[in-house]
Amino acid sequence: MKQADTTFKYARRNVDKEDYLNYREPEYNRNHPNKAKGDLFVFDPNTLDESGWKRLGIRDKIVATIQKFIEKGGRFYKAEDLGKIWGLHEDEVQRLIPFVQIKQANKEAVYEKKQYENKVYEKPKYLSAAVDINTADTTALIALPGIGSKLSQRIVAFRDKLGGFYKVDQIAETYGLPDSVFQKIKSRFIVDATAVHQINVNTATADEMKTHPYLRYAIANAIVQYRTQHGNFSSVEELKKIMLITEDIYNKTAPYVKVN
Repeated sequence: MKQADTTFKYARRNVDKEDYLNYREPEYNRNHPNKAKGDLFVFDPNTLDESGWKRLGIRDKIVATIQKFIEKGGRFYKAEDLGKIWGLHEDEVQRLIPFVQIKQANKEAVYEKKQYENKVYEKPKYLSAAVDINTADTTALIALPGIGSKLSQRIVAFRDKLGGFYKVDQIAETYGLPDSVFQKIKSRFIVDATAVHQINVNTATADEMKTHPYLRYAIANAIVQYRTQHGNFSSVEELKKIMLITEDIYNKTAPYVKVN
């Protein structure tokens, strides 16, 4: 005799009872229909409170499941979505569906669109007023486009070694200053040439002169040797008589020397 097969015709679906978002209670768990019917009234499942669900005759455990579903951002978009609630019997779903009235059935209307601020990123404001390169500090230089803290320090250090700038183009000689940056900022500068410090070639020692970027030791020593042999210089142009001083060196050096 063929024994009666007590197993299910189909394999039971492996469902997680806590996953109330996606599953309804399987048929094999629906052997005990809910006897308490409760009152029926038009309701919105997205806004109905706990007491309202209980008034409809829904069991406390199911009410707790629904509340948790709503708190976690779950929404009902149509009446049939009640069937997704774990533990809510099919007969209960069919009983409630005619009374469901969802105010916002459109997903796009339900989810609040995140409002992104239209941030306006302001470009750095640079100084528009002319800058006297012989009196400007590092703060004033940093405010210029392309000039950071290191470049501003190098410009000031180079200026101090020279004894001041007598023309704007000298700034381009600063170590590490890109020509592209210099071209952008050169129009922002003015120069007060009267602030340039001059070295008296008739009294200065070789050590004092060699610290100047345009003189260095070889030229400074040649100036002292010429002075020792021929006496004091009568004019700055007399420096041209020194063999090491070329026309280019003279033109660069002349603003920084004097004879009295």
